[in-house]
Amino acid sequence: MTSSAPSGTDSDATSNTFQVDLRGLVDLLSHHLYSSPRVYVRELLQNAVDAVTARRTQDPEAVIRIRLAATGASVSIEDTGIGLTEDEVHTLLATIGRSSKRGGEHGLESARQEFLGQFGIGLLACFVVARQIRVVTRSARTPEAPPVEWLASDDGSYTVRTLPEDARTEPGTTVHLEPRPGAEEWMTPARVAELARDFGSLLPYDITFTGPDGKEEPVTDRPAVWDREHPTPAARRVALAGHCARTFGFTPLDTIDFDLPVAGVRGVAYVLPEPTSPAHRAGHRVYLKGMLLTDHADNLLPDWAFFVRAVLDTDTLRPTASRENLYDDDTLAAVREALGTRVRDWLAELAAGEPERLAAFLRVHHLGVKSLARHDAELLDLMLPWLPFETSDGQLSLEEFSAAHQDIHFTRTVEEFRQIAPIAAAHGLGVINAGYTYDADLLALLPGIRPGIKVSELDAGAVTERLDPVDTAAEFALAGFLATARARLDAQDCDVSLRAFQPVTVPALFLDDRQARQERDRATAQENADSLWSDILGSLRGSAPRARLVLNHNNPLIRRIAALPDAELTGMAIESLYGQALLMSQRPLRPADSTLLNRAFLGLLEWATHPTTSPEEGPQ
Repeated sequence: MTSSAPSGTDSDATSNTFQVDLRGLVDLLSHHLYSSPRVYVRELLQNAVDAVTARRTQDPEAVIRIRLAATGASVSIEDTGIGLTEDEVHTLLATIGRSSKRGGEHGLESARQEFLGQFGIGLLACFVVARQIRVVTRSARTPEAPPVEWLASDDGSYTVRTLPEDARTEPGTTVHLEPRPGAEEWMTPARVAELARDFGSLLPYDITFTGPDGKEEPVTDRPAVWDREHPTPAARRVALAGHCARTFGFTPLDTIDFDLPVAGVRGVAYVLPEPTSPAHRAGHRVYLKGMLLTDHADNLLPDWAFFVRAVLDTDTLRPTASRENLYDDDTLAAVREALGTRVRDWLAELAAGEPERLAAFLRVHHLGVKSLARHDAELLDLMLPWLPFETSDGQLSLEEFSAAHQDIHFTRTVEEFRQIAPIAAAHGLGVINAGYTYDADLLALLPGIRPGIKVSELDAGAVTERLDPVDTAAEFALAGFLATARARLDAQDCDVSLRAFQPVTVPALFLDDRQARQERDRATAQENADSLWSDILGSLRGSAPRARLVLNHNNPLIRRIAALPDAELTGMAIESLYGQALLMSQRPLRPADSTLLNRAFLGLLEWATHPTTSPEEGPQ
């Protein structure tokens, strides 16, 4: 680049232009802007389509033709589009960033919205695979002008010359590419044909491809499968299923039509036949005015719609500079919201009129619907009879479960639910497993759409109240045993209760709630902290309810332990019961818990191998 004089009057200033290193620019395009050299075919098709669009604007009766060809040694594309004069060739083909499609130039302002290209990179992308580009063109706007040849090399040089009249007799343009070393694979006939159909199958003009055998085959396949006429709805479903299998590699569980005329969007969403992770970013296939823009658009649909793969054509959404994805602006946000609404409406339609299809969908994708329902109370109300939840009464919908239980309790972990579910079922306590994704959020919304339903997190008190109390005389007789148990577990911040409950095979139940867990975590942190943090954590000690070990009076083992005459042996048995119940609840073990388990286990082994009591005094 040359520079202007640093000072002086306006009359002293000189005009200069930037100098561009074409090799460096091509390297930038190939390594930083475009994801693959394959885009050169898209650029060829794009320029040809824009040229014939401009020709149609000038002459609606013009005969339109676009022919792509590959011989193995070169690639060419011919169109009967608007063409260029010699001056336009200098201006448009050799000036980086200049485009014939910019508004106001050459009288094409009114047609600009129909063009595919908007960035003025033009044929430069072809240098990603070509060492030489030859353009032969004749203007339709100036039919008396002779044909012109533009010949450019990847070293940045080019020549322009006029050709004899018979070099091209009709308006239009032909572009010839010769491969650069190492890029020959991108110009093989099979690869060119594949790329042309991938990018251009929905373009608005008939495009053909000719290989070395001279056989002309269609590239375009219009109308899009979702716009075609079919004799029956079943035939349409079969056609769409085939398209999905060819495009995405799976047979869809169902299909959802997209038709947003205001947004210029038409297409279809295919429902995945198997569950998928909400964290998986879906790759949707997007065409811009019939040209494939991307097959991995991950910002097209709301995040909760992870159970579909969409294919659509749009004429309003804005591409990124590389034309390989969608620019995330207000227009895309509005379209994303509208598409999400369409998916939601589809669910509502199934719920209202086709419950069997909805049930089949929810068996696979209830997680996606739950994700959506978190932000849509109306949809949650609609889906209550259908969404499955794991409950103490079995796998039920919220509608069924809330009909049987006005007071609903939930656990925040699957492990806690597994431990409490059999006991809750035996004693009529309504408990839902909210350890799965989104379930706790949905339960929090339930009272708002079902007045009279109370939802609360399960706590030790609620469970204990539902368990049968032990006869007063029996509990009084066991007072010494209970005192020993409480003293033994006091250091663990755990109380001991005696209840009679089912199933009888469970000797003890460890219960706590969030506050108790937080207090236990605080105490553990205090034990491991230095003096400063220990004092700070000590000052935070609250009056939260402690954890609780509930002993089952119906269990024979508990009765035998209660009858032991040796207080030390009783203490070791209580510690063992505590450890077993803690492990069954799958709570993380604190260092103090591990120490207790070790001590109790070794103590019982010691007692079993070296008994200190006579057989008459030993355990029954």
